[in-house]
Amino acid sequence: MTTSLFSIAFGVGTQNRQGNWLEVFYAQPLLSPSAELVAKVGEVLGYSGGNQAIVISNNQATKLAEALKGIDAAQSALLTRLAESHRPLVATLLAEDSAPTSTPEAYLKLHLLSHRLAKPHSLNLSGIFPLLPNVAWTSQGAVDLAELAELQLEARLKGDLLEVFSVDKFPKMTDYVVPSGVRIADSARVRLGAYIGEGTTVMHEGFVNFNAGTEGPGMIEGRVSAGVFVGKGSDLGGGCSTMGTLSGGGNIVISVGEGCLIGANAGIGIPLGDRNIVEAGLYITAGTKVALLDEQNALVKVVKARDLAGQPDLLFRRNSQNGAVECKTNKTAIELNEALHAHN
Repeated sequence: MTTSLFSIAFGVGTQNRQGNWLEVFYAQPLLSPSAELVAKVGEVLGYSGGNQAIVISNNQATKLAEALKGIDAAQSALLTRLAESHRPLVATLLAEDSAPTSTPEAYLKLHLLSHRLAKPHSLNLSGIFPLLPNVAWTSQGAVDLAELAELQLEARLKGDLLEVFSVDKFPKMTDYVVPSGVRIADSARVRLGAYIGEGTTVMHEGFVNFNAGTEGPGMIEGRVSAGVFVGKGSDLGGGCSTMGTLSGGGNIVISVGEGCLIGANAGIGIPLGDRNIVEAGLYITAGTKVALLDEQNALVKVVKARDLAGQPDLLFRRNSQNGAVECKTNKTAIELNEALHAHN
């Protein structure tokens, strides 16, 4: 049996009446667990290798808690609590970071991101969507859509209300983990699987998708889509949209460097280098033709926006007279950067 794992987590979740997983909550997922811990877990559960989601009983949780007492006190304490559960339990063991094959595996990958144990686009999430059932997220937790109407009727007959907050594949991140040092004005707008860095503020109209996020500190007032990772000290203005593509490999990852400003109702389809500014209302795709201007605002040449991807200290704007997208050196950013280096 292997004693080296990519990740391991013990969770409690929700199943429908057919025993299919709807969601799983992992309070303390581990990345690269110790060989001693893996060996003990394998001994108790009969784990022989590979990526597996093993349903465990309350009795097995108790045995695991006892076995891990001298190895990992935190995991032992968690398993002691899990042993009291009236909901189904699962131990998910990932020998490698390969494409998930079950709902518990998919949820573990999402937890690793939101617990800041892995950064966006660093995990293999290929084929994750079919593994995440579309469920009703209610005041009583996750409910299978086929069972929702009956539960709503049962609640009404008891004089209660089963409130449905959303119908989606992804739950709110804050129902599973609240990272330290963040402010989130509307928790419904941050999905599980988002990476919210220390010092990040997500305003009321901000949105952060799974496999996306911010390194922090920074302000999010617009949309951060899957595949986008925003650098430190950046400000994404209200209503702005950042486009990213999430898939198995070889696809675009939209990164936003440190100290960038993307104005209101602006959007990008290319990675930005440090200290870039995109003026309000301007949407840049990879194929957008951009006029490069010199210090005297004279045209140097016309390039596609993808040719400027990742370059620092640029100002993107639209010419108010002819509508052309223009790019100049961001003097303010350069002067500030030089001043900071001189001070250091």
